[in-house]
Amino acid sequence: MRHRKAGRKLGRTKSHRKALLGNLLKGLFEHERIKTTVAKGKEIASLADKLMGLAKRGDLRARRQVGEFVRDKKLISKLFNDIAPRLTERKSGYTRLRRLSPRLGDAASLVLVELVERREEKEKSKRKKKEKKS
Repeated sequence: MRHRKAGRKLGRTKSHRKALLGNLLKGLFEHERIKTTVAKGKEIASLADKLMGLAKRGDLRARRQVGEFVRDKKLISKLFNDIAPRLTERKSGYTRLRRLSPRLGDAASLVLVELVERREEKEKSKRKKKEKKS
């Protein structure tokens, strides 16, 4: 029985699963949105929320803990210096899952995982406010 066992196995070995989740997190922080299957998306969303909570802390220990998952120094600095300051007033819920139509090849359920406070969204909202004023 799997009582109190957290996380999904995703049909992979531990090392393969760790590499897959790390690469998906890397893509999420780099592009601020990714398209993947529902099971992978739910795993990524929970991990990304934890990592962004660490990034909001901003200390060296938090950087090292994030570095265990994301092995790219440029992305870690982007997470700490660019993404985390946008989320200071938010307590939790840093990611959003949006259902998409099934994939054509195998009809797998797809989901769009995106950061709630994306740079593009902020720019669009600023433009709308300026248009309303003028």
